[in-house]
Amino acid sequence: MNTEKILTLAIESSCDETSAAVLQGGRKVLSNIIATQIPVHQKFGGVVPEIASRKHIVNIMPVIDEALAKAEVKLEDINQVAVTYGPGLVGALLVGVSAAKSLAFSRNIPLIGVNHLEGHIFANFLSAPELEPPFVALVVSGGHTSLVHVKDYNSFKLMGQTRDDAAGEAFDKVARVMGLPYPGGPQIDKLAQEGDPLAIDFPRALQEKGNYEFSFSGLKSAVLNYLNSMKLKKIEVNKADVAASFQHTVIEVLLAKALDAIKETGCDTLVLAGGVAANSSLEKRLREVTAKNKVKFYYPDKILCTDNAAMIGCRGYYQSLAGKYADLYLNAVPGLALTDV
Repeated sequence: MNTEKILTLAIESSCDETSAAVLQGGRKVLSNIIATQIPVHQKFGGVVPEIASRKHIVNIMPVIDEALAKAEVKLEDINQVAVTYGPGLVGALLVGVSAAKSLAFSRNIPLIGVNHLEGHIFANFLSAPELEPPFVALVVSGGHTSLVHVKDYNSFKLMGQTRDDAAGEAFDKVARVMGLPYPGGPQIDKLAQEGDPLAIDFPRALQEKGNYEFSFSGLKSAVLNYLNSMKLKKIEVNKADVAASFQHTVIEVLLAKALDAIKETGCDTLVLAGGVAANSSLEKRLREVTAKNKVKFYYPDKILCTDNAAMIGCRGYYQSLAGKYADLYLNAVPGLALTDV
């Protein structure tokens, strides 16, 4: 069969989005349906795992049906099923994995287990048809911050990752202590537009050359200490300045390490991936600095920055070309790491 005609049904349920997509070949998205749970979890200030799992059970089949209908294909037309099996919330992952295994078994078609973080990187292939490896990927999400040297579609090296809090996690935690609603990342980004990014000099960790690891726990603590200190002194806090200074610090750390990674690998292309890729200031700064350094820069469409099944289908397609299939014993791996492939 012509590989460009392969139809992949993809499923994503790692956190609080239930998503299903149908892809033709590796990059043509026929449908990408996302059912978000943000309104459900907002009242709790974050994702409640048990509630997320129950909502996935309710949403999974209607979302798959809608994806097939929008793609104008039937389940009988699907050639393979790709599904996120980690990292993520174990209960949420199990819903998607169970659905994918059932469909693959019932139709006797191949099953592909996809690393959610690899999926985020591959979202760039859907937004930029001309993009080809090699390149450096900066993965910035709620649970992960990593630098990856993507040598080929099925060959990449992890250069460094966070030792503690991920950038997106730090955004959410800082937003919470500032009294901003969930999800905190977009709220910080919006508030920062009104503040001075140089108003407060927050600390930056692991700044030595050649170190591609990240640490944002100390920065988060520094913001909390600043807020508490101002409260004890009974000095009114300019929240916009705090948001802008915090965000500026995170972005400059990400930027410096990404450029160093570009130089070390000899690549001329940087791609941004993960939920925090939707941050307008991060995208703007990366665009400015990469242009100045004559580095090509790509980042996904906003809808592909968030958790979605289309990116899982893209990654799954390229895994299938390399014969990397899963069997029906595939299980959820909530702590699945992004490692050398």
